[in-house]
Amino acid sequence: MAAGVSLARTKDHPANRALGFVGEVGSWQSLLALSVTVLACGKATGDRRLAETGGNMLAAGLAASLVKTTIKRTVHRTRPNVLMDEGRYARGRPGTGIGPWQSFPSGHAALSFALARSVARTYPGLAAVAAIAAAGVAGIQVVRGAHFPIDVLAGAAIGVGAEAVSHRILRPRSDDGA
Repeated sequence: MAAGVSLARTKDHPANRALGFVGEVGSWQSLLALSVTVLACGKATGDRRLAETGGNMLAAGLAASLVKTTIKRTVHRTRPNVLMDEGRYARGRPGTGIGPWQSFPSGHAALSFALARSVARTYPGLAAVAAIAAAGVAGIQVVRGAHFPIDVLAGAAIGVGAEAVSHRILRPRSDDGA
């Protein structure tokens, strides 16, 4: 907790507020739109690899979203900005549907890492760029006071795991030696 508060101490600085805007690229709305756009562009152009990437992004993002939402509805944890601004911190069960009490896990991190892994799987040359972008989105959540570091690490793990599971389910039969 102390690390999260320390990293977010400049959350109200104009530069961090601007980063928060950039970090919204990791919202479920943005990543859903990106996934559908990649899928549609692949289908429209006949680019099977691009369409597969979009489909994998969509499936991985939906799986990550399902897992993170289930956890958020099961447990609650105050966001760092609530602790810093109001001096209130709570955690426990059950979860809530109220944003300030949904710090754990980070949905932005979960979705960003799920999509980054999807891109990296079909376009290995973009793996580093995708990972850096996902890590950037996750890191922004900490410095803007939206999440504690453990929240984004848990979200990243959920995203990577969701992509692995969705790929295993959706992969073409030729990928498994059959």
